[in-house]
Amino acid sequence: MNKPKVIVICGPTASGKTALSIELAKKIDGEIVSADSMQIYKKMDIGSAKPTEEEMQGIKHYVLDFVEPSQRYSVANYKKDAIDAIEKILKKGKTPIVVGGTGLYINSLIDEIEYTDINIDEEYRKKLEDIANKEGLEKLYEEAKKIDPEAMKKISVNDKKRILRVLEIYHDTGKTKTQQEIESRKKEIFYDYKVFAINMDRQLLYSRINLRVDKMIEQGLIEEVRQILEEYKSFPTAMQALGYKEVKEYLEGILTKEEMIEKIKQETRRYAKRQLTWFRRNKQTIWLEGTAKIQDNINIILEEIG
Repeated sequence: MNKPKVIVICGPTASGKTALSIELAKKIDGEIVSADSMQIYKKMDIGSAKPTEEEMQGIKHYVLDFVEPSQRYSVANYKKDAIDAIEKILKKGKTPIVVGGTGLYINSLIDEIEYTDINIDEEYRKKLEDIANKEGLEKLYEEAKKIDPEAMKKISVNDKKRILRVLEIYHDTGKTKTQQEIESRKKEIFYDYKVFAINMDRQLLYSRINLRVDKMIEQGLIEEVRQILEEYKSFPTAMQALGYKEVKEYLEGILTKEEMIEKIKQETRRYAKRQLTWFRRNKQTIWLEGTAKIQDNINIILEEIG
């Protein structure tokens, strides 16, 4: 029996995924399932580059703008919500298009990985945060490397979120992240995923990132963060998001405005580099050129999906 087709469009931040996916959806009667770990949050619009109603051009989007910034939201939550959305789209007779740059979200689908929800031990998390702040993130990186060397091959020494996750999984379950993934990959994959990623010259991509950050500041990113901080007392994950944590540091007087802007640009460029490395590991990925015309990339996609 033929498996239902699901198109995946991934790639680094600022590479043009939104524009391409919306034009493709219009062409093939598709609907979009977001795979972005920042765009799930309500009120976090500017810093997450969430598509506006105007940009969506009437194309329905799922798994977008529905989680309070004060809530925790895990990869396991995402996988369930994304599959629910894919099923809804298929029942309408339309084509699901998964779009985003969060590698863990995309891998949970295309590799059918079950990421177990772990119990967050707040005391242990605080202990890790203290070590990172006082002794440096590298110390935690080395500790995680001893526990799960295989997982750490794919994690940058600057990637605090994923380093903590490796340590917390082991602390909570006694199993490494790698063990969990091996056990969970035994499941059958229910969809025929066609995975496309946008590639772009590194310098051009970095230039686009810098311009995007300047535009976000102009659009009111600082005020957006200020309002969230006033409204919510707790931010278990949301305020760790790129752009938001730097603005928070600026509002707390830790960074000057110029330092904040430069830090957001630098961290976003680093993140884009990690995203490209992540997507290159997936052997089934078909690469699209980011500087090509949208219609030319749509033609490649249509040819590949038959």
